[in-house]
Amino acid sequence: MLDSIGLSIAVRRDPRPVEDLRPTEAAEDPAQRRDLWLVEQARSGDLDAFNALVETHQDHLFALVVRMVPDRDQASDVVQEAFFSAYRHLASFRGGSVRSWLGRIAINAAMDIQRARRRRPVQPYPELEDETWQPPAPSTAEPELTAIAAERSRALAGALAGITPDQRAAIVLFDIEGYDYQEIADLTGVSLGTVKSRIHRGRLALRALLEGRMELFRG
Repeated sequence: MLDSIGLSIAVRRDPRPVEDLRPTEAAEDPAQRRDLWLVEQARSGDLDAFNALVETHQDHLFALVVRMVPDRDQASDVVQEAFFSAYRHLASFRGGSVRSWLGRIAINAAMDIQRARRRRPVQPYPELEDETWQPPAPSTAEPELTAIAAERSRALAGALAGITPDQRAAIVLFDIEGYDYQEIADLTGVSLGTVKSRIHRGRLALRALLEGRMELFRG
């Protein structure tokens, strides 16, 4: 598929640390001006310009998507598909933040794959059965505390897998990534009230799913 349109998209599965995942909105921002110029060049058929957008934004998109699709290979596929979708729909870009536009496409792609998983129920996150996905514990960590932290992470991941993709995305964006309500509304293309409702309902659903295991989250 990559060769069919000539894009050199190669999403790294272990991106560099990301300082700020929030969309850049100021039109005066030099990075935003460069993004807008690259979009215009890509619209004119300049594939190198689009590939420059990929290089610029692939890391922060991956860091965002991997929170919603906790399988690194699948998250990489989602980001690639998001870039393909962006390329196919360059004509639909109406200005504003390119970063936010790409983030919205990636988030929608992540939610789509979550909905597909719910239609084909299997072990939701098999990679969470081992501990390799978690950061290593410091050498001074007590074994008991390390075990509790690992169990807490497994419980939370399992509960997140049990709520709707829309609720999961809203909670990840708000509680983990630190976006505010309006930013989430812009990224997901829904109203402010819908965002607040998804977060509220998602938290209630998580609490119900974690009933009986809340001792893991105390202290």
